[in-house]
Amino acid sequence: MKVKQISNIPAASSPPHVIKIDPQTDLRWEAFMSNLSTDWIYYSPAWLQVLEEVYGYKPMHLACEDASGQVVGILPLFYSRGWRSGRVLRSVFAGPLASDVHASAMLVQAAVECARAEPGTQLHLKITSNALDAQVENLVGVPSYQTYHLALPERAELFQLDVTIKRAIKKATRMGVEVREAQTERELRAWYEMYLHTMHKLVVLPNPYRFFQLAWQHLHAKGMLRLLLAEQVETGQRRLLAGNLLLQHGQTISFDSSGWREEDQSLRPNDLLHWRAIQDACSRGLRWYDFGDVSFRNSGLARYKSKWGAEAKTAYDYSYPAHHHEMNGAKGHSRNATRQLMLATWQRLPARAVGLLSDWYYALHLY
Repeated sequence: MKVKQISNIPAASSPPHVIKIDPQTDLRWEAFMSNLSTDWIYYSPAWLQVLEEVYGYKPMHLACEDASGQVVGILPLFYSRGWRSGRVLRSVFAGPLASDVHASAMLVQAAVECARAEPGTQLHLKITSNALDAQVENLVGVPSYQTYHLALPERAELFQLDVTIKRAIKKATRMGVEVREAQTERELRAWYEMYLHTMHKLVVLPNPYRFFQLAWQHLHAKGMLRLLLAEQVETGQRRLLAGNLLLQHGQTISFDSSGWREEDQSLRPNDLLHWRAIQDACSRGLRWYDFGDVSFRNSGLARYKSKWGAEAKTAYDYSYPAHHHEMNGAKGHSRNATRQLMLATWQRLPARAVGLLSDWYYALHLY
């Protein structure tokens, strides 16, 4: 495949250089991922295809290429245009993946040049390190959230469970809660209805069903997506209590989304779901369980994930031009009043209406 060099120095005289690349057709992308043994699904061509199809993002994926034509770094990027955010060039959960810091910095510098070439375009990168602060001029990472990773033992029986979690798992088992893996898209749809209720309770805009549907279609058959369902079994009847959607790549399995019934939380199905996922991961030789992201304001969720032994890493937001988060005076009061009004409206909406709101939000690019 012919690729276009976007760095401003000729490749022949100054390798390595940055190019635009198509991960769907250029085999070097996945070959580089394999050589570097990356475990993040967020670089996978299949995952990138899901994002492109669901949200209509325009791909602008970059690679750093050496003099011999080998890829030594990659950076998945998408253009999006929102009603409020304007035109944005962004990474989605993934920053540069490179064999060395120099290639990583070259990729980010090229991304800055892409944004600079189109006036009015913002660049936003999410990276689980602030190493780029000293590598790219005028680019400084701002702490954004924390992500929790759990190192897995070789065998599940070697895992040291927190006493409160162990008690919760025993209670769930005693109350007839069982976990099984979903096999059909119909089960995915049933779980999604529960997911909508959960997002409604948490006052979080849900992903549209189309996201999960296409993720199922592209990833499930490849073993990259699992949906674990917790059910209470009584007198031969099964009642759905909760479900966790998981993404897998390499030696890492990542917790992505959860749906549960508030009235059934005393049965502790969520604890049993995580424990089953960890057991399965250990039995298949996986090395990491990614518990997902937690905002700095959610101390309760942070404590829960820490109880499992997961360690926190800070993710940084890099933006160009630099984006300053300031709120003061009348402007701050106005925004707070708007939030209060939105919250009051949200609480009056039924869960299914929240699902429709999500569909409109992404279809009309209201972000």
